Amino acid sequence: MGTPAVTSKLPSVGTTIFTVMSGLANETGAINLSQGFPGFPVSGELIDLVNQAMRAGHNQYAPMPGIMGLREQISDKMEGLYGHRYDPNHEITITAGGTQALFSAITAFVQPGDEVIVLEPAYDSYIPAIQLAGGVPVPVALQAPDFRPDWSEVRSKCTSRTRLIIINTPQNPTGMVFTEEDMQALLSITHDTDILILSDEVYEHILFDGHPHRSVASYPGLAERSLVVFSFGKTYHATGWKCGYVLAPAELMREFRKVHQFTVFSVNTPLQYALADFMQERSHYSGLPAFYQAKRDLFRKLIAQSRFRILPCHGSYFQLLDYSTITNEVDTEFAKQLTRSHGVASIPVSVFYTTPPANQRLLRFCFAKEDHMLEAAAERLCAV
Repeated sequence: MGTPAVTSKLPSVGTTIFTVMSGLANETGAINLSQGFPGFPVSGELIDLVNQAMRAGHNQYAPMPGIMGLREQISDKMEGLYGHRYDPNHEITITAGGTQALFSAITAFVQPGDEVIVLEPAYDSYIPAIQLAGGVPVPVALQAPDFRPDWSEVRSKCTSRTRLIIINTPQNPTGMVFTEEDMQALLSITHDTDILILSDEVYEHILFDGHPHRSVASYPGLAERSLVVFSFGKTYHATGWKCGYVLAPAELMREFRKVHQFTVFSVNTPLQYALADFMQERSHYSGLPAFYQAKRDLFRKLIAQSRFRILPCHGSYFQLLDYSTITNEVDTEFAKQLTRSHGVASIPVSVFYTTPPANQRLLRFCFAKEDHMLEAAAERLCAV
């Protein structure tokens, strides 16, 4: 008797490049600027609040949508920042991180044969979730070096089968940030249609050079058709806690929760109590733009004399570098060589595409690290 035959639902998917590059960094002792996690500690106050919640007995299942105190804090925050108050009872759900929120949203609304427009390069979980739901990904390429959306192409790709448009601002991996013109174009395209929007806004507080965050929540014509995803991990330097939330009108949230309850049911209880208390102090996230801009500016200054070309970065904690003047090697191989030979791990940008552009030579570096690590990495990059 052998292993039963299995037909893969994701035949082209293997181990993610993030696992590969982090593993290679560990194996070689390289500085890991590949995977997108902050390299500095979580607030001691927040850790104490988690400990207090555990000792207070908050260790059993939370309500399926999340504890009410946390949902109320999120509602207050959204109203204060974006002018839209979401009903804590029916329009807010706490999730096991942003990726789970994205997966549950896609599988809740995408039927077999439905088309989903994805702006590429794109976060790598979008396409597999669409495929698992039986949907058809419809990629629209963002154009380097600024990676602005071509809304005329988006409009041309919309058909009677278009169920969803996925947007991400600030954008991973490019650092592009949506403008007022982008939001108005999206409004125009989706007006008087049944197209839904899935808006990935996990880097909402990491913006630079005075750029504001344009949330779909601020635009009634978009909010009424949007599921909006956020991340506590990105905001509070705690990506390993895997805690986020999704917001949507009640009719959409009802469908989202049908999937959510059978994906995770509920999310880590003591974390929710701690976050509900921690969110009462707005300064914990209001200072993030300046904090991360200092990181971005330091990294860019340190590598200014390197052979890499520095691309624009207006948000997120990722910097793209163009290595086309160094070698014509494909990015997946050059990223591995850079890790082994020069001791800096990055992510090749081609993995964020369905079909990568033929002549693009880009690597993504995470600068959410301590200054001494950025300095050491930059010294090695300048030696390339």
